[in-house]
Amino acid sequence: MRILVTGARGQLGHDVMKELLSKKLIPIGVDREEMDITNKEDVHKYMDPLEVDAVIHCAAYTAVDQAEEEIELCRKINVEGTRYIAEVCKSKDIPMMYISTDYVFDGKGSEPFLPDSPRNPVNFYGQAKYEGELVVEELLSKYFIVRISWVFGENGKNFVRTMLDLGKKLGKLTVVNDQFGSPTYTSDLSKLLVEMIQSKEYGTYHATNEGICSWFEFATEIFKQAGLPVDVQPVDSSAFKTKAVRPLNSRMSKEKLVEKEFEKLPDWKDALSRYLKVIDY
Repeated sequence: MRILVTGARGQLGHDVMKELLSKKLIPIGVDREEMDITNKEDVHKYMDPLEVDAVIHCAAYTAVDQAEEEIELCRKINVEGTRYIAEVCKSKDIPMMYISTDYVFDGKGSEPFLPDSPRNPVNFYGQAKYEGELVVEELLSKYFIVRISWVFGENGKNFVRTMLDLGKKLGKLTVVNDQFGSPTYTSDLSKLLVEMIQSKEYGTYHATNEGICSWFEFATEIFKQAGLPVDVQPVDSSAFKTKAVRPLNSRMSKEKLVEKEFEKLPDWKDALSRYLKVIDY
C-alpha cells in the first residue's frame, strides 16, 4: 500500500512516516518544499502522476494566535489546500485522512464532545479547520476526519518541551488550570492512524491519549516525571491575554474508536513517561 503523507517533516507527519515504514507500507512524504498545497496547479502537478492508495493529510497552519492576524494564509493552507488535495483524492477515488482539532468546538460545558457534536469554533484557527472538515465532507465519501488535541512528539515544538525549557530557565511558572483536555503523543497516534487508513471504517473520530487534565496538571506531571524542582502555580486563563480565545473544555469522547474496533490510545501519563525517555532535556 502506497500512502502519501503531507506535512511529512512536521511533528505528526514525521511519526506517521516512521510507522508506515515499520508496517512495511510505502510512505511518500511531501512537505512545502516539494508541493505548495496553497497552489492548485502545484498540487495537481505533484499528485496527479502519483500512484497512491490513500492520503494522510497532516500539513496544516497551526499557529493559533498568529492565525488571528494571518487569516488569509491560515485559510489558504487549512481550507483551500485541503480542498485541492481532496479534489485529487476524489478524482483518483482514494481515501483521504484529514487531521483536525478540538478547536472546532466552542469549549462550553464540561461533557466530552462527540464526533457529531455541533461545531462552533471560537478562534480563527478553529474556524479554518472546521471549514476544512466541511470541504472533506462535501467532496468525499471515503474520508477519515480525526480530531486531536494538545499534541506532543519528538520532531517539533510543543507544550512539554516549552515547559521543560522554561522550568529549567526560571524555576517558577504559572500555568492555567481552567482549560481541560487530553494530551496526544504523536507516536501513539500514528499507530492508530496507520491502522485506520488501512480499513474502510470511514467517518469522523476523536483520537487522544486517555485521561483528562488541565494545563496546570499537565505541567505539574511533566516536572514530576522529569525530576525537575519547578514551582508551578495555577492561575485562571484570564491572567493570560492571548490574541485567540481558547476553549475551556476540550474533552472529546473516543467511544467511536471502540465501536469500530480500534484500540484507544494509552493513558497520557504513560505516554509522557515514554516521551521523556526519547528526548533530550
